[in-house]
Amino acid sequence: MKYIPHTPDDIRAMLDVIGVSSLEDLYAEVPEELKLHRELDIPQSKSEIEVRRIIRAMADKNRKLVPFAGAGVYDHYVPSMIPYITSRSEFSTSYTPYQAEISQGTLQYIFEYQTMMADLTGMDISNASMYDGSTATAEAMLMCVAAAKKRNKVLISATFNPRVMNVVRTYAKFHGVELVEIPAADGLTDREAITRELAAGDVAGVMVAQPNHYGIIEDFTGLADEVHAAKALLVINSIASTLAVLRSPGEWGADIACGDAQSLGIPMNFGGPHIGYLCVKSALVRKMPGRLVGETVDADGKRAFVLTMQAREQHIRREKATSNICTAQGIMCLYVAIYLSLMGRQGLVEVNEQSAGAARALREALLATGKFEEVFPGKPFLNEFALRYVGSESLETLRRRWAENGWLGGVTLDGMPNCLLFAATEQRTQEEIDAFAALV
Repeated sequence: MKYIPHTPDDIRAMLDVIGVSSLEDLYAEVPEELKLHRELDIPQSKSEIEVRRIIRAMADKNRKLVPFAGAGVYDHYVPSMIPYITSRSEFSTSYTPYQAEISQGTLQYIFEYQTMMADLTGMDISNASMYDGSTATAEAMLMCVAAAKKRNKVLISATFNPRVMNVVRTYAKFHGVELVEIPAADGLTDREAITRELAAGDVAGVMVAQPNHYGIIEDFTGLADEVHAAKALLVINSIASTLAVLRSPGEWGADIACGDAQSLGIPMNFGGPHIGYLCVKSALVRKMPGRLVGETVDADGKRAFVLTMQAREQHIRREKATSNICTAQGIMCLYVAIYLSLMGRQGLVEVNEQSAGAARALREALLATGKFEEVFPGKPFLNEFALRYVGSESLETLRRRWAENGWLGGVTLDGMPNCLLFAATEQRTQEEIDAFAALV
């Protein structure tokens, strides 16, 4: 079926303005193998009832499994107040107009989000509008290079989540950044390798994860001093919820804190949306992408909120903007702000304590089957850990049995045969743990 929204006259007028004679000339630089040499396969129109029926049938194919898995997405409880507030009509769009100060309510909750995230990470300033933890980490890498000016080498630990690593690699490739992967030894970042790389004097930044992809809590004592002595920046990536009980990036001496904040009140939703957080020391604020809301007073002396330092953004700087991220994650900011406000410091601590308790109970139950063994014995973890399957049947058979009984049993670890990364949250009960382990 043909679907051509423009008339021949429309097309001719556009080609004349561009200065080419035909559509073929317009697309001359596109390789032939990438061109579609057939009509679009668009079905005939359907009624609203028919469309709803088709969409419902597609949605019914989703299977909701109880997860004993994390790897960047966590099944924390979302208080009912969050979807109630966020579904109100005044929050139906996350965008502010270009005269942003008209939207005082939106600016206020973004400001509150930024304030609480800066406090949680131990940093001076937080932005808003990062897509997810992967892009926030990639933007942190670009900030290191921008701050260093004449250096374009960034070190990144091999203990990062591989999905995050892939996004960072893509950014590095197309921004001319030399990304050097620091190897892992027994699940930990190789500190000696960092020292050797820093000695060359050409490193702009060092990026580490805490906890790392294996769930291990690493000791970064002295790392910030070493990095700063080499005139580089230290970036620490963390799952946001863990910062309520672990040393914050600010306490470790980091210059930039980044990661994913899905764990702070955002449901799993079969994979998204997420929100990335990016927090920095004040000296780096002019290099930071994304929206930044500040507090001031209006002409009458009343409290008011404004977008600050907009010279970094696309609507002013165009292609010279600090970042190409332009979609506001305002609704996700609201989710996080409500969650942090509802839970408070003590609530966040309790969530982590309960999650850690469930993770340890799960680990003990799986090891007790005799069909799992430790991958990184003695390494500290919070609510996520790796085990190796040593049972007689295949790992895929076991995972299939779990799925058939309504469980999502861990995430496979790249390059580590028969190893699974397990996670537990405050939502997992002892009864669930026992039922899950009984299927091993």
